[in-house]
Amino acid sequence: MNRIDVTMRIETERLIIKPYGIEDLSECFHLMQDKILFRYLDMDVLSLVEYKRLFTWLIDSYETTFDDDFRYSFNITLKESGKHIGWCGIGVLDYDVSYKEIYYLIGQKYWNSGYAKEATKALLDYGFNVIGLNEIVALCKKENIASQKVIKKVGFEFKYSVKGLPKEFDFYNGELYYSLNKKQYVK
Repeated sequence: MNRIDVTMRIETERLIIKPYGIEDLSECFHLMQDKILFRYLDMDVLSLVEYKRLFTWLIDSYETTFDDDFRYSFNITLKESGKHIGWCGIGVLDYDVSYKEIYYLIGQKYWNSGYAKEATKALLDYGFNVIGLNEIVALCKKENIASQKVIKKVGFEFKYSVKGLPKEFDFYNGELYYSLNKKQYVK
């Protein structure tokens, strides 16, 4: 059964995308203390104890196979310095696990540098060509103009605004839903 190779390393022109290791905990925790990063997320700044639990779960998720309901998150570092600047991932859409969603977060200090687009393009390639997905979706809040630009630049097509989800998934109501299939991606 195929699953994430923990030695996986995706290199782009300026970035390295790889699975988290326990040695990444401190730097990742520090980045995630910036409250502004949570403006469009369904979570908030976590205490160190809470973050350690989340971080352990992120690392343990690499054991989930491609055939199961996986959610993989990866560390994004600058190739030149090794500095942690954010994360990206791919995995089940919370309210419909039959779809796989791509997501990312870049630290505020690194905004407007094209890193989100660069990481997303690399992760799309991984999702389609290594994991073997036929479709990947992306969602973002209507107010998140920067993410909309990234999503469109890498080829996603707008499909609809999410609505009518039950209370447990209310966070997603109103989000913009985009889709990209492998055939569109190859073009």
